[in-house]
Amino acid sequence: MSNAEKNERETQVSFEFFPPNTEAMEKTLWSSIERLAVLQPRFVSVTYGADGSTRQRTHAAVERIMKETNLTAAPHLTCIGASKGEIDDIAREYWDMGIRHLVALRGDPPKDVTTYVPQADGYAFASDLVAGLKQVADFDISVAAYPDVHPEAASAEADLENLKRKLDAGASRAITQFFFDVGGYLKFRDRCASAGIDSTIVPGILPITKFPQLQRFAEACGLKVPQWLADRFAGLEDDPETRKLIAANVAIEQVRMMQKEGIDEFHFYTLNRADLTFAICHVLGVRPEQAAA
Repeated sequence: MSNAEKNERETQVSFEFFPPNTEAMEKTLWSSIERLAVLQPRFVSVTYGADGSTRQRTHAAVERIMKETNLTAAPHLTCIGASKGEIDDIAREYWDMGIRHLVALRGDPPKDVTTYVPQADGYAFASDLVAGLKQVADFDISVAAYPDVHPEAASAEADLENLKRKLDAGASRAITQFFFDVGGYLKFRDRCASAGIDSTIVPGILPITKFPQLQRFAEACGLKVPQWLADRFAGLEDDPETRKLIAANVAIEQVRMMQKEGIDEFHFYTLNRADLTFAICHVLGVRPEQAAA
């Protein structure tokens, strides 16, 4: 077996979805889950609103995934908008449902709040949340990492120290914010290793469905969209078919470059759409017949 074949067969993926708020969006979500489930992802995560606003919808989506599929669900939990006791109760309820994976995040403040202030009776930061969740039960916990540095971090070094605190508190792996500079991700991975982090730093991949939407996401998380990427989508505002082809090409270039560097696990921000993610997984060698085997 060649190294390329070995890498393809060993590649693992996970998918992120968000809880729907309309009947049409719910149909789209479940169509996408059914389409991607055949790839047997390591887990599927379900997001949580910036201020805990989607708590019930997140719980409902996770509950349905557990009841109607064989997928491993990994709900998001954040420090925002709840006391330690409330979060611990949610975690216990998830454990009783059979949930063993969680994604622990500090969370973003509500839209009308510019500066994060920890809740007095809550978990202050993601590292505190991870430690608290591990006290509740022995969850497998993923946390966030930022190759381009978190916009609120004092420095790249401080951001890396924060990541290490989260992993030292009991998290199993880190999933990165989406990015487009593969070289920057690889340097970040090396910096993590130099800092004594031996956990997997899973690259987060965002297939681009609409470029203006990507720009809004990037602005919200302090990520600069490279000019070469903007140039590729220029003039395609009214050409969705070509946009889709370009988007697939961009993401496939990314993952193939990383695969050549020994990266064998990828996390996809699906935006509840299956087609681009399915195509990229196919190129990675993650296919229904191999998953079944």
